[in-house]
Amino acid sequence: MTSLQPVLDVDEVLGDPEIRIVVCCGSGGVGKTTTAAALALRAAEKHGRRTVVLTIDPARRLAQSLGLTELDNTPRVVPGLDGDAGELSAMMLDMKRTFDEIVAAHTEPKRAAEIFANPFYQAMSSTFSGTQEYMAMEKLSQLRAADEWDLIVVDTPPSRSALDFLDAPARLGRFLDGRMLRLLLAPAKAGGRSMFSLVTAGFGVVSKTVQKILGAQLLSDLSGFVSALDSMFGGFRERAEKTYRVLQDPQTAFLVVAAPEPDAVREAAFFASRLGVERMPLAGLVLNRVHHCLIDLDADSALAAADELAGVSDVTADALRIHAAIAAQAARERAVISRFTSEFGDVPVLEIEAQATDVHDLDGLRAIF
Repeated sequence: MTSLQPVLDVDEVLGDPEIRIVVCCGSGGVGKTTTAAALALRAAEKHGRRTVVLTIDPARRLAQSLGLTELDNTPRVVPGLDGDAGELSAMMLDMKRTFDEIVAAHTEPKRAAEIFANPFYQAMSSTFSGTQEYMAMEKLSQLRAADEWDLIVVDTPPSRSALDFLDAPARLGRFLDGRMLRLLLAPAKAGGRSMFSLVTAGFGVVSKTVQKILGAQLLSDLSGFVSALDSMFGGFRERAEKTYRVLQDPQTAFLVVAAPEPDAVREAAFFASRLGVERMPLAGLVLNRVHHCLIDLDADSALAAADELAGVSDVTADALRIHAAIAAQAARERAVISRFTSEFGDVPVLEIEAQATDVHDLDGLRAIF
């Protein structure tokens, strides 16, 4: 990071009463979950804010670090906060339960029961590509609408690409509200005509190919799902667009989380560019696991000094070799980090020193910021 690069002040973000949502985003394996938990804890303890942190991490590390035995789709109060702190609650997204809640809230009980029993719905609500990211958006929207929290901290899904958090909800909304599904809905409204005779009349050879590939049962399940879900068409896209508008509002602050590794920094740059295009407020970059040297001595000089001291003071020589390894790693990391800072020189950056051990409790979270 250059001397001209602004430094991210997380307290300025967390303590701003106008900021109601902090979204931690980035590629998988860069410490988003731990970062989100540490930010939420600091917001509650230092700034006295009533805070909830939403994680989508299936490894359940957040529950362990917060001293909870488990997390689920309902916020749980975190015990053991310091002093006259605010309040901290934590929850982990259950995407199927969230999907079920949406269906139950927007359809009559009989129709909801049909949807829940449909095999296509059961598969889609649990494993369909993009469902997790879409439901993360839905849960965020629910938490914001409840207006019970001063601050909501979101740990985005561990997707292959950080951009999936922004792209998947729109993709799923288009799928559920798309022309193809509406065409499949037509047989259910055909007054008793066979599904496949109507589909064949409408699609000809194409329908036969689709049926051959997908199978008659899957097409039947899909048609039944679309028919049962007819009352909700349009709602998926509408809610996704509403949440998008919330993410564009100044009440939201995005923090891109990365590690000083080529793929992670490249992903962070992609995400920062996308946030600019979408006019979403980027507050800064958090760089985890960064190595710094205690003394200003480069790796080559340290190794040369170690060679000179070999046999004279082996302890000192060993210490110099250890320093050389750290200095070389720090230099490599600095070169990687510069790929982001050279492109986004006005984005505030905060570097978090590499920890000696994994974070496993509240004290470990407090030590991060």
